[in-house]
Amino acid sequence: MTDPQVVARAAHLRQQLALHNYRYHVLESPVISDSEFDQLLGELVELEAHHPEIVTPDSPTQRVGGEPAERFPKVRHPVPVLSLGNAFDESEVRAWADRIQRLDPAVADAGMVVEPKLDGLTVVLHYEDGRFVLGATRGDGETGEDITGNLRTVRSLPLTIPVDPQGPQPPRRLVVRGEALIFLKDFEQLNRRLEQSGEKPYVNPRNTASGALRQLDPSLTASRPIRLLCYAILQSSDPLPSAQSGVLGLLRAYGFPVAEGVAVAASLDEAIALAGGWSARRDTLPYEADGVVIKIDDLALAGRLGVVGKDPRGAIAFKFAAQVVTTELLGIEVNVGRTGVITPTALLAPVSVGGVTVRQATLHNFDFIQEKDIRIGDRVLVKRAGEVIPYVVGPVPAARSGSERRFRPPGKCPRCKAPLEQIEGEVAVYCVNSACPAQRVRNLEHFAGRGVMDIEGLGIKVAEQLVEAELIGDVADLFSLTLDDLLTLEGFAKRRAENLIAGIQAARSRPLRMLISALGIRGVGEVVAADLATQFTDLDDLGRATAERLQEVEGIGPSLAAAITDWYARPGNRKLVAKLKKAGVWPQAAPSPGKSSPQPLAGRTFVLTGTLPALSRDQAKAMIEAAGGKVSGSVSQRTSYLVLGESPGSKLDQARRLHIPEIDVDTLLRMVAGKGD
Repeated sequence: MTDPQVVARAAHLRQQLALHNYRYHVLESPVISDSEFDQLLGELVELEAHHPEIVTPDSPTQRVGGEPAERFPKVRHPVPVLSLGNAFDESEVRAWADRIQRLDPAVADAGMVVEPKLDGLTVVLHYEDGRFVLGATRGDGETGEDITGNLRTVRSLPLTIPVDPQGPQPPRRLVVRGEALIFLKDFEQLNRRLEQSGEKPYVNPRNTASGALRQLDPSLTASRPIRLLCYAILQSSDPLPSAQSGVLGLLRAYGFPVAEGVAVAASLDEAIALAGGWSARRDTLPYEADGVVIKIDDLALAGRLGVVGKDPRGAIAFKFAAQVVTTELLGIEVNVGRTGVITPTALLAPVSVGGVTVRQATLHNFDFIQEKDIRIGDRVLVKRAGEVIPYVVGPVPAARSGSERRFRPPGKCPRCKAPLEQIEGEVAVYCVNSACPAQRVRNLEHFAGRGVMDIEGLGIKVAEQLVEAELIGDVADLFSLTLDDLLTLEGFAKRRAENLIAGIQAARSRPLRMLISALGIRGVGEVVAADLATQFTDLDDLGRATAERLQEVEGIGPSLAAAITDWYARPGNRKLVAKLKKAGVWPQAAPSPGKSSPQPLAGRTFVLTGTLPALSRDQAKAMIEAAGGKVSGSVSQRTSYLVLGESPGSKLDQARRLHIPEIDVDTLLRMVAGKGD
């Protein structure tokens, strides 16, 4: 007899999953994230696997999605539109492969297709004699909603096939499966337009696309930048290719949009490696994807493997680590930045985001908290993209209990208690007390940071110690620190103190561009500092420049020129420059030649990837800049050349998608010498 606690837990999970399915697929108002839903579903799958007697026909493991909305006519799909089982790490992918190999040994030698797992709305497209006649949502996998009129407004959907008259002739009847979604750049532009017109912006592309397609006014759908990507043929009156890779090729030939970068792997190991490549470049994709799909390429073999529950055995969804989750907002902490900006930080109930446990996230500014109506005690959406700091997207109002509290912005600096000020026209709130200890700590941390003055061993904790011990009034005081000073600090033995002193002394020889960047002038980062260092010989020369002279430097406009002149106008900053000069921290650089003196790389932008033979990154960058070129950290349409080293990263894939020319170091050296293009 089954343990009653197991039966009760399974019933509770089914009830919760049914509710969340309804909120997500029908109401389009979820209160938990996809990763939390997957955890609940995974627990139920495990319970039912160990106790098959408790499986019920209405279990979420036995069907797909939610019930169709009543407002649309219902459409019976010609074949079941199935979902996929999930794997969350490499071991689970290998376990899937082992299971299906035991069912059919041919799996061991089968090729596999690796495709992105698109995060959009699944649609089923019907064609008769090459004309689009019906479009439906997936619904519950058996029956969907007729949204033909709305889908007709999606410009990437071919109304007739083939799109190219020279393409292959279509079958009499064809049913295609795809995903309707909004690309990230289109989503950002849409939200900007909405904000400019005083309307509320959307939270995420997936729900925006779904909501636009599942409403009754096709004109609203037409106003949304919805796109389509297709990946399967569900039914055809003509014979189909024998492989999934062939189906994708046929879809392309008919004129259907298909995701770029789909690849065929000869083995499971290669498929897992390809999946890792997709994960590494997920932040460069033009759309949201929450994983990859690994499919058996041989469609006959995949068909023989059959279906278990709702999942075809011949494919698995290898999920990326979650990047958007929900958790409780426990409180809001207020911090002081190096320029005096007061920033709110969310204190969260610990939650895993993108494979990292997160306890804090940025809330941007106080206006953001008010506009989004974020309250302490709310359940909030938290997003982490790549390596950037996690941030709060917004609250989940439907999850409120009534106990949540509104946040009141502070009127005084949390560190020095000075009154806060807000500059007219800006959202930022400032502490204008230049003696504020928090600002000194942040200034010191920035000055010593990697890519600035590169003082090894001087992070935020050491900066706090130096300021609290009153050993540092400004960054110039670093260069008068002694070994005895450091030995008075907690945690500093002789070796550690000697290493920090050595790091500080090494910083004396940093080039002018690094020192300019280290000053912390608002808006002057690495790129602008490098441009200034080619036009001015030292900090004094830069300080004498008028706003008009500064605007002669490429890339510097009125606002940035004003920020530089304002910085030099403050007595405390002029005192700092004098102290640096007295301490011998005074790099000089000869101004670059005038516009009449040609430079071989002028007007060109380079991106470096991989390990460069015989050159460090800094050496290559300095060489390119000395020849008039620019170095960027990311590939874009403005990139002139990608410089390839050994073991290039994801920048190579992005450059090839944009058709950016690739060169090696030898070619770069010839170009610098004016001997090649």
